[in-house]
Amino acid sequence: MLGRLPFGLLALVVGALAAADSKEGSVADYAPQTNLACPDVSAQPLVRIFTPNTQELNAHEQAYVAAREAQAIPRAWTDWVGDGSAIGYDVSAFAGGGKNWSRVGIAISGGGYRAAQYGAGVLSGLDARNESAKAAGTGGLLQVASYLSALSGGSWLTGSLFLNNWPTVKDMVYGNGGNLTGWLLDLPLATPDGDDLFNDKNQAWFGSVLWSVEAKANKSIDTSITDPWGRMIAYHFLNQTTRGNFFTNDTAHGAGQLWSHIPQTPAWQALQPPYPLICADSRPVGSNSTAALTPEPVVYEITPHEFGSWDPNLSSMVNLTYAGTHFNNGQPDNSTACVTGFDEASFVMGTSASLFNQILDFGQNFLGSFDKDDGASLLYVLARQLRSVRTRADDVANWPNPFHNVANSTFEDSNSTWLELIDGSSNHENVPLGAMFVRARALDVVVAVDGSADQATINWPNGSSPIFSSQRMANILQASHQPFPPIPTTPEQFLSTGVNQRPTFFGCYPQKNPPEWPMVIYFPNSPPISGEDPVSNTGTFKLSYTPKHTRLFLDQVHNNTIGGFTNGSTAADPNFGKCLQCAAVDRARIRSGANVARSDFCTQCFFQYCYDPNNPPSVSQIAGRKYDFVDPDPQGVSRVKGFLGDNKGPLIGGLVGLFVFIAALIGFLIWWKKRSRRIEYQRVNNLHEEEDKAPWRLFKRGPSASSGRYPLAYELPEHK
Repeated sequence: MLGRLPFGLLALVVGALAAADSKEGSVADYAPQTNLACPDVSAQPLVRIFTPNTQELNAHEQAYVAAREAQAIPRAWTDWVGDGSAIGYDVSAFAGGGKNWSRVGIAISGGGYRAAQYGAGVLSGLDARNESAKAAGTGGLLQVASYLSALSGGSWLTGSLFLNNWPTVKDMVYGNGGNLTGWLLDLPLATPDGDDLFNDKNQAWFGSVLWSVEAKANKSIDTSITDPWGRMIAYHFLNQTTRGNFFTNDTAHGAGQLWSHIPQTPAWQALQPPYPLICADSRPVGSNSTAALTPEPVVYEITPHEFGSWDPNLSSMVNLTYAGTHFNNGQPDNSTACVTGFDEASFVMGTSASLFNQILDFGQNFLGSFDKDDGASLLYVLARQLRSVRTRADDVANWPNPFHNVANSTFEDSNSTWLELIDGSSNHENVPLGAMFVRARALDVVVAVDGSADQATINWPNGSSPIFSSQRMANILQASHQPFPPIPTTPEQFLSTGVNQRPTFFGCYPQKNPPEWPMVIYFPNSPPISGEDPVSNTGTFKLSYTPKHTRLFLDQVHNNTIGGFTNGSTAADPNFGKCLQCAAVDRARIRSGANVARSDFCTQCFFQYCYDPNNPPSVSQIAGRKYDFVDPDPQGVSRVKGFLGDNKGPLIGGLVGLFVFIAALIGFLIWWKKRSRRIEYQRVNNLHEEEDKAPWRLFKRGPSASSGRYPLAYELPEHK
């Protein structure tokens, strides 16, 4: 059902949806397929269970990573570092004919549109397809990466990259004049046609979003606010949506695009992208918690092939194609109880960004942190959804539990038939580093792209996320994950050392061979090294960006990524690209057994960029930065305020002059009116000399009834 749409508009939406079936799919393609015949799980189990000591990669993941490392990555390393002479090495001495290169992963943080754009800016600075990145020497790291993990807003970027066939950042964000029309971030995420929820375009769009969700619910699968949230995300980050068809149903707007179908894309077949991992946290079922998570609850990951967790208290995975199926001890309920198509790309991206359990106040009909219009829009859509379909937990992402009765003694949700998944940063790990440290993946280098907004009012990272990841690995994940390298142990130390304002290498000085931890290359969102006004430290709940703001945002992040930093200066480091190459190859040098000493050039780079806990750097090395956000493209009231501030003197003078002119004009009009009345009075008096002079009477007109316009109201039903 489409709720309270006017009849004419309802007919328009239904007609458009019916027409869409014959074009590029329908928004109703969001519905999974149910009651399907299941594979023979005795021959090919859909759920695999292991232990930290017996963990191994999914066969398809292992095959894809191995194929890239055999065919694509050696060539990419050669394209990036050449023979190594520029950084003081003969790489043939430790690259092992292309078989011994470092295994690299990139982890992209959450933070809504800010995180998606920050991650995009960093990736453009690491992409050999970008000319300025290639010239700086940083472009190439993306091509040698074997893994790419993301959560929340970072998952929106990742989904956009993989479901749009691995385009360049420029083509993906701005469009390419052909099959890509860009992210359209100037159309607000929750109210794309402006603040009026009840105008025709917004109502048609809400109807389309809800049509998708209701199609899923009609298959007896519980939904929640995460479902329309994910569908809203799809209109910007998946394909099939243009500015011209945004409010129509000429296409499915990403419905029917599955995460498990990523391996079917041409870029994947050509071994171009790294292997993607999307992370989400879990709220223990039945807790109904609205607080931030402690470190103990399971962290899940979603790959193109599996869904599950490496955490020691679960250590289980399910085939992603059948993740919507109810399993009991690894077995489907019956031979025709299987579900496919549950892994909608938009639902995966929405799950990783499902932050509603901490900000949705059912008693007050209020979404904290969202501005009034966006919060009102999401609550309105949820209210209409709950009037139409069945739900389970309204404020989380509802996933059938494929691990029902698995690991009964350690897994907190083993007795539940459903899982409650929430935003991947809910346990304070906003950069998805856990997936990168899984022992079976054996990564040597992890690039941490931190777009967090930890510092109050100025929205820059303070290192909280890697600190929490380090603590979780030390206290909970020792058996299943690699150790974390030494880092500052408190946010205050991150700030005092200045490593939250520049690229930093952690783990440069291992004591063992093989090294006891991976090298971590940290790229925090930070003020422009040039001293420009910053535009990238926006709020997590800013749900629209003008094209000018997005362009300046990406440019600043890109320039920081390729620029490194220079001690006490606002100048870029011309050697940073080569220093990045030093960090990337260092583990291969150590592991090779060829006894190759660290080159003098790389030693100098490490002195500048490495964090040495025995000789930590100082924030005094950072110079000329501006920290307060400056809106580069003010709109509405903010634009007026900016104009007034920039033109205060001339405006005051003009206003004084205008006041004097108006006063003189009023004085003249009063004099003219009195003169006219005297002339008119004399004329009437001459005509009616014999009549009494009756006084003028002024009658006040009584109050008239006015018709007020009452906005349509919306309420959430009473919460179960």
